[in-house]
Amino acid sequence: MSSNKPRVLILGGGFGGMYTALEFERALARGANVDVTLVNHDNFFLFTPMLHEVAASDLDITNIVSPIRKLLRRVTFFHGEIEAVDLVQQRVGVSHGHEKHCHSLPYDHLVLALGSTTNFFEIPGLANRAFTMKSLSDAIALRNHLIANLEEADFECGTSQRTGLLNFVVAGGGFAGVETIAAMNDFLREAVRFFPHLREDMLRIMLVSSGPVILPELGKKLGIYAQRKLAEQKIDIRLNCKVVAVKDQDVTLSDGSTMTTNTLVWTAGTSPHALLNTLPCEKTKGRLLVNEYLEVPGWPGVWALGDCALVPDRRTGAFHPPTAQHALREGQIAAQNILATVRKGWKKPFVYSTIGLLAPIGKRTGVANILGVNFSGFIAWWLWRTIYLMKLPRFEKKVLVALDWTLDVLFSKDLVHFRTTRPLSTQPAEDESESTRVQISQHSTGAGSAGK
Repeated sequence: MSSNKPRVLILGGGFGGMYTALEFERALARGANVDVTLVNHDNFFLFTPMLHEVAASDLDITNIVSPIRKLLRRVTFFHGEIEAVDLVQQRVGVSHGHEKHCHSLPYDHLVLALGSTTNFFEIPGLANRAFTMKSLSDAIALRNHLIANLEEADFECGTSQRTGLLNFVVAGGGFAGVETIAAMNDFLREAVRFFPHLREDMLRIMLVSSGPVILPELGKKLGIYAQRKLAEQKIDIRLNCKVVAVKDQDVTLSDGSTMTTNTLVWTAGTSPHALLNTLPCEKTKGRLLVNEYLEVPGWPGVWALGDCALVPDRRTGAFHPPTAQHALREGQIAAQNILATVRKGWKKPFVYSTIGLLAPIGKRTGVANILGVNFSGFIAWWLWRTIYLMKLPRFEKKVLVALDWTLDVLFSKDLVHFRTTRPLSTQPAEDESESTRVQISQHSTGAGSAGK
């Protein structure tokens, strides 16, 4: 970094952090006199609204991610882990590489956009057994697991375990849970016909929601509509119900029932990033309290947004919801306010009202509320795809996703089971005879022989 320029450090590459960096990218193109660095543990920006479509084989794995180095040309990118934040000394400790090289990055302005982590609420066995849906690796792991379950259940030796293999539970009646179970249901019911020993009526797919209606953000009317549509798709919906324990292959619910399954997807809780607990700032439920300009009171030059922060909504007296459409706009305002501070200009308060909320619920059906108007059925599903395709970064990714969606209409979903583990070496010992070497090469199969 150049010492004669104000140094801006952005922590986190989700919607909030990425759109802060993109706003600075535009400002730097216009000649802004600042040094800006984005730190993130992944070298890509993940478009999380489409994550469930990767898990259900609707989209190719890499089509919803954009390399940060292709998005940012003027903003410096640091690919590494954030180890510590020292607000007093105005430094951030980071590490990177296979050997975890450590660096100390100084700053004049710090943007905290660390996002959130999964909250398991200390439910016994849950953290060790549940799948989550927050990262690309989560979606890939779930997709592989669904296919592996079908493959194992199709064999005669899997008959005794078939119940646990073909039962699937998703906990959480919000957007993430509903979108995930709808996508899983479509995938499993289409895929099962390719397995000769399995039938669709063997599948049992359950959504567990703690509230009286799913998708409460969309209102009761659309929530009831979504419940009816999911029920028509043979999804078992448990309302006013919670997961209370997970042991071996049994998921125990608060209504006293138990589901035997090795597939529990947990989308029912999030917590602010654990690093925030180390900061001497005012917090509520782990989230930083900021003012309407996204500044952290008492710490000049420190800004927070997205899932990290409680951003006051001066029109309602409450706080803005931690959604992607708010986070990206908070990022833009934070960048503008930092530039205004550097130039000794006027800062802007963050003012925004939700434009719309949309959710696909399977079988090319959706629910949506846009500018106060409710939509449901095919038109809501089409709106979801159209709007999110427009918001997806980079024209290249838009084309690839549109192509994937077109092919999904024409062809069945992919059932390829990706193996992500490195195979053990099958290299023969030095003292083995030549005949043994020939025998190994003739009879080796799978990944071990493929590398020879």
